[in-house]
Amino acid sequence: MTKILALSDVELPAVYSARIRERFPDVDLAISCGDLPYYYLEYVLTTLDIPLYYVHGNHVTEVQQADGGTREEPWGAVNLHRKVVYDSTLDLILAGIEGSLRYSHKPHQYSQARMWWMVLGLIPGLLWNKLRRGRYLDIFVTHSAPEKIQDDTDLPHRGIKAFRWLIKVFKPRLHLHGHIHLYTPIKPWKTCFAKTLVVNAYGYREISWPLPQDW
Repeated sequence: MTKILALSDVELPAVYSARIRERFPDVDLAISCGDLPYYYLEYVLTTLDIPLYYVHGNHVTEVQQADGGTREEPWGAVNLHRKVVYDSTLDLILAGIEGSLRYSHKPHQYSQARMWWMVLGLIPGLLWNKLRRGRYLDIFVTHSAPEKIQDDTDLPHRGIKAFRWLIKVFKPRLHLHGHIHLYTPIKPWKTCFAKTLVVNAYGYREISWPLPQDW
């Protein structure tokens, strides 16, 4: 059994705490769905001493370094954007796409057509894993939600058509996303679509893998 700590969008005291190891004693893997500061992610992976995979959200800031340079990546974490990655230790296949729909001229925002192009670019890696490991993908990680699944109606928060297509065709068991802030308990944070559990990781979610039957 593997325990996943999924994170997105908002810093919480339960995570950024001196007692994080007591709060999450059996977590094996962290996954960030974006819009979290690098120090927060670095604190998680170093304090819990676990691997951390991530995608960028639509709000990404450069971090100034002591030598005058800048960086746009958290130290020690693995960026899944436009990649299909196999974690041999945990026997997990992961893939990811960053960002949101374009609504300004800032980075990490894309058109629906560009999202399609990036998703289609994952196909060779997915097919390779199907041939070698008997399955295309275990966990799909994005910042935005799939179209008409936990998304919203305003342009920045509309779901991505290509994500809905990918989970329908390649059937990952789990799709983690962020971007949709949950300010009320009546807004759904998990949805079963085809053979995939879609989970909004806003704040944090603890997920057991393989997924229990009642999910």
